[in-house]
Amino acid sequence: MYGPSIQAGQIFGGVTFQVVERAPAERPDEVPAPVVRCVNHERELALLDGRAVARVGLDVLSGLPGIGKTTLAVEWAARARDRFPDGQLYIDFAKLRDGAGGDVFRALGRALRSLGVGDDYLPASLEERGARYRSRSAGRRLLVVLDNVSQPAQVRALLPKEPGSVVLALSSSRLGELTLDGARLVPVPLLDAKSGLELLADRCGADAVEAERPAAERLVELCGGLPEALGIAAARLATAPGLTMSRLADELADECRRLAGLSLRGERSVSAVLSLGYRELPPEAARAYRLWGLIPGRSFDAGTAAAAAGFAVEAAEPLLHVLAGANLLEATADGRHRFHDLVRLHALERAEAEETPDVRRAVVERVATHYLALTAFADLAVRRDRLRIADLGAFLAGVEDPFAGGGGPAPLAWLDAERDNILAVLRQARRDGLHRHVWQLAEVFTVLFLNRRRLPDWRESLELGAASAADALVPAAEARLRSLLSRPLMDLGEYEQAYAELTTAAACAEVSGHVVLRASVLEFTGRYWDLFDVSRAMAAYRGSVELNLEGEEPRGVAIATYFLGCAQDAAGRRDEALRTLRAARDGLLGLTPPDRRMAARATASLGDVHEHLGDLAAAVGEWTEAAGVLGEVGATYYEARVRLRLARAVEGVGGARDVVRGHVVRALEIHEAGGSGEVEGLREWLGRLGG
Repeated sequence: MYGPSIQAGQIFGGVTFQVVERAPAERPDEVPAPVVRCVNHERELALLDGRAVARVGLDVLSGLPGIGKTTLAVEWAARARDRFPDGQLYIDFAKLRDGAGGDVFRALGRALRSLGVGDDYLPASLEERGARYRSRSAGRRLLVVLDNVSQPAQVRALLPKEPGSVVLALSSSRLGELTLDGARLVPVPLLDAKSGLELLADRCGADAVEAERPAAERLVELCGGLPEALGIAAARLATAPGLTMSRLADELADECRRLAGLSLRGERSVSAVLSLGYRELPPEAARAYRLWGLIPGRSFDAGTAAAAAGFAVEAAEPLLHVLAGANLLEATADGRHRFHDLVRLHALERAEAEETPDVRRAVVERVATHYLALTAFADLAVRRDRLRIADLGAFLAGVEDPFAGGGGPAPLAWLDAERDNILAVLRQARRDGLHRHVWQLAEVFTVLFLNRRRLPDWRESLELGAASAADALVPAAEARLRSLLSRPLMDLGEYEQAYAELTTAAACAEVSGHVVLRASVLEFTGRYWDLFDVSRAMAAYRGSVELNLEGEEPRGVAIATYFLGCAQDAAGRRDEALRTLRAARDGLLGLTPPDRRMAARATASLGDVHEHLGDLAAAVGEWTEAAGVLGEVGATYYEARVRLRLARAVEGVGGARDVVRGHVVRALEIHEAGGSGEVEGLREWLGRLGG
């Protein structure tokens, strides 16, 4: 019995009664205890510690499902236990949800029971329960943890009365509307690589992580820094006999098996955790989620999202905001959007389960069409009169050109930024049998690599395009793409394969009957013979000039003439080479519009001839002019080559170190941006120059 009893005297009927004070409610202590280590959240914990006590505090911890919001909240609840002498409440809305607002009614009932209200005294209406909750929480400093919140109303109803109390609302959605109620938004970040390894060490043991550190690092990367995924991976390692980190990493490296691999016999899985957020989406946003999961590539803009879904950008943008608000999609600083890798795989999983094969293929076809149009416009913006097999005039008619005028993006910069996405589109479109899209996209995409060497990517795109041209029975396209393919193959030192591609290209060109195409294949063949037999190279270039003249292709004539001049220089025929290269440059500058890029390459080659003739001053003059133009037109690969010639020439004659350094710094910038293998050598050179 609690408190004093009062003994009354005898009353009528001889009944004796007592008045007993109500037992004070027990101090609720409902927040789960922290059972796993809270990793990588010191900043967020410090932010929660700094909450002022003059009013009721409200913090919204938001992030991907499985990112560790509950782990963070229970860690802080344990640390801050003394700040809440009247107890801690914990309500999980995932267990109360019915989709009709009854979850708030039941949540208030649960809170009132914890604050000492018996079932017989629970108010019958939502409004009365809210009022009773405020009364019962007055005078009590409480911590209220609300897990799996999906609506702001769920939080507002559970705000306690007493200043100094704190509410932590944990949600996959951002719940930005709660800022109107004074909420602080606390995004919970993914684990970085170091913290991911710490989590694995905590679950698997530090010795196990160190014994297989490269594999452990791969696991952290494959799990995308998502604690739930790493926790399941660690559990699999602990429960599967003979399973090593290396074997698990190899299994998860296959995207088709990754989500299945992050599952514990169906009892707990990353897929199920992500489905919690997916099921909260409105139907139209859920379908957009599925369709956008089918977009090849890692990121996309609103235009690509609209193309994938088959509606206007204006209709796509609100759905992008819904998914971003649900933390299922990240909006990047450059205005693009991307899924976390595991979320993308989950969206793809839902698409495969809920959309038909025809719908899935149609999404890829629309995205491929979208990229084909944009890449074709970029190609035309760089050089309109380049040889192309695809006739895209009718296809592009009536479509807005984003590169026209002064307000559009730089075409080469756009292509470079989209390089990985375009490659992903090519791969998926080929898997789906969209051969026309593949070869046409590969052909227009090559303009990037003619200006900025990305050899592995160039090779892959052309291999995909050539294979699709062969499957589509378009010999002219196959000839064009295989002849282009010889270039990255030769730069990679794969000369036999390059010659095989040129041989096939020549046969396809003959079948096509396309005179200018035959001239182009001969030109590429000459570039192969440049490496092995300069006389055969010169013969090939002369043959290319003749066929281009026959086909009335002045640009082809000028380019073949340029390469002929380079071959003459290699053969020691310097005077001939000077005349030929000057003629090539004049021809290139005489085009409408002038081909300044190729003309600058001719200028650089004239510098080479002058150097061979011993006239270094003339060589430096030609190279300086060429480097400036190549930089202006974005042909950075060739600019870097000329810069290094200048640096060696100036250094060789004891010229100013600052001039040498300037050329090496610029060349290094270009090589670093392109991932070149020459970077270390250039850094060493720069170090010797004192920069």
